[in-house]
Amino acid sequence: MGQEPGGNGEARTVTVTGTGWAEAPPDLMLVSVGVEGRAESVEEAYAAASEGLAAVGSALRSHGVAPADIRSAGLSVRADLAWRDGEGQKLVGYVASSSLTVRLRDLVSASSVISGAVGAAGDNVRLNNLQLVLSDDAAVRAEAREAAWHDALRTAMQYAALASATLGRVLSVTDRPPQAGPVPLAGMQRTSASEGVAVEPGTNRIEAIVTATWALEQ
Repeated sequence: MGQEPGGNGEARTVTVTGTGWAEAPPDLMLVSVGVEGRAESVEEAYAAASEGLAAVGSALRSHGVAPADIRSAGLSVRADLAWRDGEGQKLVGYVASSSLTVRLRDLVSASSVISGAVGAAGDNVRLNNLQLVLSDDAAVRAEAREAAWHDALRTAMQYAALASATLGRVLSVTDRPPQAGPVPLAGMQRTSASEGVAVEPGTNRIEAIVTATWALEQ
């Protein structure tokens, strides 16, 4: 919170910053699923990764995930090096990695969908990341902005009273929404196919910051 009263002989003003927040349960899960393929040649490693990723995609679709909610996210190939005594690092093959980003719109069935996906490609599958988000946060952001405005107004009224004045018209308003990205689920990375995933949606918090300037009147 800050305040900037005007000086002597100048128009008197007060500037304050208010903060506010609102919460809502998330209704969308974003999942990143990766598959690794190891082989002696680049072509074989790539083929193994592609086969595993195709199996994951098929499992997702069989669980009702729409094709539009499944997207290829990346492909990379790297050398697989091993240290051998007396020889140093030696090339033993190649590792191809590919991944999918998936949107799960039914959080109730998300656990079974994820288990089916990570089980489709055996030990080569990786559950890289899970995030719970709001598919449409417009209403929640509006509620947060309203809370921030009332916070600023209360503070401005207090300063006006302390200065033996009253609030006049609003001279400026600046909305400074903070960077509030999706909330990740910790402890879920590199989950093996044999592990279950318990989904506890909780709530997502959206915060807002507003800075406003009022004229002060006697």
